[in-house]
Amino acid sequence: MLDPGKSFRASTGRFRRIFLPILLALGVLTLLSQHLSVFIYNERPVSHIPLHAAEIVQKCRALEVKPGPPEAFYERSQSDRFQPGTRPVVIRNATLWTGRWKGFEVIKGDLLLGEGLIKSVGRVAPQDAYEDAVVIDAHGSWVTPGLVDAHAHLGVLPSPLLAGANDGGSTHGTVQPWLRSLDGLNTHDDGYLHSMAGGVTTTLILPGSGNAIGGQAFVIKLRPTDERSPTSMLVEPPFGLNGSEVDTTLPPRWRHMKQACGENPARAYGDTRMDTTWAFRRAYDTARKVKLAQDEFCEKALSGEWEALAGRTFPDSLQWEALVDVLRGRVKVHTHCYEELDLDNFVRLSNEFQFPVAAFHHAAEAYLVPDVLKRAYGHPPAIATFATFGRAKREFYRQSEFAPRILADNDIDIIMKSDHPALFSRFLMHEAAQANYYGLADNLALASVISTPATVLGLAHRIGFLKEGYDADVVVWDSHPLSLGATPTQVIVDGILQFDPPHAVVKPASHQLPPETPDFDREASDVIKHEGLPPLFPVESKTDVVIFTNVTNVWVRDAYGAGIVNLHDTQGQASDGSVVVVEHGKMVCSEAPSACASYLALVDTVTIDLRGGSIQPGLVGISSTLGLQEIPLEPSTRDGFVFDPLLTGVPSIAGGDGYLPRALDGLQFGTRDALQAYRSGVTVSVTAPTHLSFLGGLSTAFSLGSVHKLEKGAVVQSVTAVHVSILQDGQPSVSTKIAALRRLLLDPPSGESGRWLGKVTEGAIPLVVDAHSADIIATLIVLKKEVEVTTGTPIQMTIVGASEAHLLAKELREADVGIVLMTPRPYPLTWDSRRLMAGPPLTHDSAIAHLIAHNVTVAIGPQGTVVPLEVSAWAVRNMRFDAAWALGEAPNVLTKASAIALVSSNVEKLLGVHVGPGEGDLVATSGGDLLSFEGKVVAIISPRMEKVDMF
Repeated sequence: MLDPGKSFRASTGRFRRIFLPILLALGVLTLLSQHLSVFIYNERPVSHIPLHAAEIVQKCRALEVKPGPPEAFYERSQSDRFQPGTRPVVIRNATLWTGRWKGFEVIKGDLLLGEGLIKSVGRVAPQDAYEDAVVIDAHGSWVTPGLVDAHAHLGVLPSPLLAGANDGGSTHGTVQPWLRSLDGLNTHDDGYLHSMAGGVTTTLILPGSGNAIGGQAFVIKLRPTDERSPTSMLVEPPFGLNGSEVDTTLPPRWRHMKQACGENPARAYGDTRMDTTWAFRRAYDTARKVKLAQDEFCEKALSGEWEALAGRTFPDSLQWEALVDVLRGRVKVHTHCYEELDLDNFVRLSNEFQFPVAAFHHAAEAYLVPDVLKRAYGHPPAIATFATFGRAKREFYRQSEFAPRILADNDIDIIMKSDHPALFSRFLMHEAAQANYYGLADNLALASVISTPATVLGLAHRIGFLKEGYDADVVVWDSHPLSLGATPTQVIVDGILQFDPPHAVVKPASHQLPPETPDFDREASDVIKHEGLPPLFPVESKTDVVIFTNVTNVWVRDAYGAGIVNLHDTQGQASDGSVVVVEHGKMVCSEAPSACASYLALVDTVTIDLRGGSIQPGLVGISSTLGLQEIPLEPSTRDGFVFDPLLTGVPSIAGGDGYLPRALDGLQFGTRDALQAYRSGVTVSVTAPTHLSFLGGLSTAFSLGSVHKLEKGAVVQSVTAVHVSILQDGQPSVSTKIAALRRLLLDPPSGESGRWLGKVTEGAIPLVVDAHSADIIATLIVLKKEVEVTTGTPIQMTIVGASEAHLLAKELREADVGIVLMTPRPYPLTWDSRRLMAGPPLTHDSAIAHLIAHNVTVAIGPQGTVVPLEVSAWAVRNMRFDAAWALGEAPNVLTKASAIALVSSNVEKLLGVHVGPGEGDLVATSGGDLLSFEGKVVAIISPRMEKVDMF
């Protein structure tokens, strides 16, 4: 029988001999583990180290690393965007603008491109070049880095504009930092090629500005890739585009965020500025809370307090992570702001939440508040703005052409941008050239579209400069890049030639020099003095006789008003004996001093030295808004739209079927757009009632410098033409519009419309038709012949718009139909204008040259924009430059006289304006003529008003 006591003593002994030592050992080990654990994170012991502790620590440490290239970036021998099979390129005998030394460095020499990189700048010895290299002899021409457009909507608002491809923004919320322009980037946009044709190689694609925070923007190269994807167009995309493959051992890459204040969010959501500013603060406060949670988590992780983090994960937010990165200084903030109060609001916001602003975009009033800009957190933002585009809305009203130079004088970085398609990105360099014309230094003007935006975008380590190791994005120009109408002869992106072959125009050697721009110091000072609204009305001469000296050329309408002739050509050389005398607004002498001696002896005269300048006809604008509005997007300042009888019934009190409105009745004199145009040499505008569909009404011709309608000479011609519109807008069908037009011409109704349409069929006044499509234009030619056969009388028909008119050049000549090209430098903005003739370097001829070569009578309107109401008002002032551009593209077809006719006598002829011999206005320019960046308008000579206006 077992003894329980003995059994218990035996088992206890075994426990003491075997298990107790084990337990004691375990206890000791536990104590040792507590006291001899690995001391990290301020030497505090850790009880529970997570499995992925090292990754958490690395992620936390990486949060404070600022974006930039990795240390080994310049050791790269091949670009990350290199396309295998690309041949090297050697550009010899070039004038190289490198972008270095604030844009002052210019090198005469060669450029070697290989593996998508710039391999050598200055001298390329034969042994250094590749055997299979493409060699381009620049013959001394200017070569620059590729242009950088810091604000465009290419791809997200693709051309042609179609309802199904509009991804410019979102209507689902005021604040949406989680949206990305990349996700709406259309690779079929016709705009990429056209923008490259202007030398643009890199672009920041921004979401629209209807949202306070519209989303993330992305930098792309414009060349087509073999992959054909939006992703393959990106330049240094942020690591982890979809949040998973972030390499925290490398410095992050810059990100970009679009934000907007002012009118746009108000129009989209009905928010006031107070609403928008609160939306900003609430969003940033949300992001700040996420950031603080991350910082608190990482403080514990980096201190080794793993017990406190037990069961927790890194506090991330897919929605707010981009805005959190803004607060960490890892995102370039691009903010659409116009007015002083908007800029001040956002500067305060940047200081409240402590994030820098990369650039204010548009920023119409920034030049008035440079000290406000300098108070922004971190550094003064750059200003991305326009040259002359302005006044489209109230907050844009004080835009000034002198803003770039004023800001530069205050040490603010200047970027000229397109806002494509508001302005076409192809003409980005022209924005810089106009800024230079109005006083921005030439080195800064060139930098404003090349090195400055590259720097502001955080990409100055690879683009924006001609330096070894930089991306092989290069533009070869046909003239100095700031000369009027400068055009690329070749564009190279990632070392790949984009035009094969390019179409180039040989320009005179003088075009290789930068323009000698006028002195606008007084005007720039007046802009500041008057807070952006300086007086624009001219000063009328108080004497009957005004004498112009040192006149180089005198162009006037010929005796029949059919063209322009030069009365006084000194072959471009000024002479002290060149004198023009004007009495009561009429030119009475244009001879040597001896022939004008009796006038020169008079005491009561005003003498104006033109310094080798010229006298030329006043230009004639064409518009459906100039003189009918002050601020396009403010209904209270507009005449408004006419009824369209095809869409709505016209009240009988307005005429019913006989309704035909007159622009004369709605004219507004003294608008700023009119006065700006007047100061630029456009003395008369032919304006039709504002219409968006079929019915236009009766246009009028009026003086842009007059104070009111009853002033002598203010109304040049009460009625000039009947206007209709045949566009592919589906409101209603094109065939319906043609049927209506046919009936109006062959069976006109009674009343006002019948009376004036009868004059059309009698050949007394022109029928002016807005149309772009070649198919519609062909139908109009057939309709013209039909009417002429029926009535037995030729009618005058003019097509306005006419993007595809070149396809019917022969038929237009045979039908005696004239063309007013709007825009003169075409772009495939809409479906019915996509078959265009773009001009060099895309096509050999321009549309203007092609039509004139076929003996079609051609005039041009102002270069347009995407918003119809903004097209012809603000841009009329630039018609002189549009005519000069046309001359530069077609020197074998046009002369200076015929180029002036494009914007003067040809407009009058095609739009029914009758000017008698000696009755047309003249414009006096100092330093050059209207078709140059050297000429400055100093006086308007008006026989009609019997006076001389001076500026």
